[in-house]
Amino acid sequence: MKLFFRSFGKGAPFLILHGLFGISDNWVTLGRRFGESYRVCIPDLRNHGQSPHSARFDFPSLQEDILELIDDEFREPVYLMGHSLGGRVAVNLALLHPERIPKLVIVDISLRKYRPVAEHHQLLSAMQELQLDRVHTRAEAETQLQVWIPDGKIRQFISKNLYWRERGKLSWRLNLPAICENLPSLFETAAVTGRYTRPALFIRGGNSDYIRPSDLPQIQKQFPGSTVVTVEGASHWVHADRPGEFFRMVSAFLAGDQ
Repeated sequence: MKLFFRSFGKGAPFLILHGLFGISDNWVTLGRRFGESYRVCIPDLRNHGQSPHSARFDFPSLQEDILELIDDEFREPVYLMGHSLGGRVAVNLALLHPERIPKLVIVDISLRKYRPVAEHHQLLSAMQELQLDRVHTRAEAETQLQVWIPDGKIRQFISKNLYWRERGKLSWRLNLPAICENLPSLFETAAVTGRYTRPALFIRGGNSDYIRPSDLPQIQKQFPGSTVVTVEGASHWVHADRPGEFFRMVSAFLAGDQ
């Protein structure tokens, strides 16, 4: 599948993968900063953003899409960073094709099986319940979504998936049916075995439980060259909560200073 992507800068290729319900636009500000040193590529995953929709939405298909993008755009090894769902895709790719990824950054996701938490179902319900035929402005959509999503930061994150399908008519860019159908499989244990011995940086939010102390032995086993660092005061969206600290941490790692 040919994915939509945004590109910034010149230099060694650096690929950034967003998380579930995200889009490439979420990473534009950081992407431009990284673009001062690297050729940054930020795709929309399938069924997200401006990339094509498909009923198939699982890790093999997500990984195939990213490999196709790497082959088309770079044809050389790439630095790879992924957040949440994008981080799980990045983990699998690194284990399957370590020769193609000289350095790996994983943002607030581990290798264990997760349970779809109430928040994921709540966000999906909010998007499905939004009466788009009665919404004519983004402000009206925000007002409706506030009933299900009281957190303003998360509501803004979800609202970025709305676009003007035609004059006065908003639609979701997300393929909601495919995401709902396949959601349980996205929380399974990382299915790929093996080891990635190259440098890897796992970044966890201090206020998040997506990477727990009990996860560290498995991370160290499959990623023996890894370092796990905590950004205190940050939630699951580490890069959004602490962008300056996050940028400096990743930049130092990629430059070989960490």
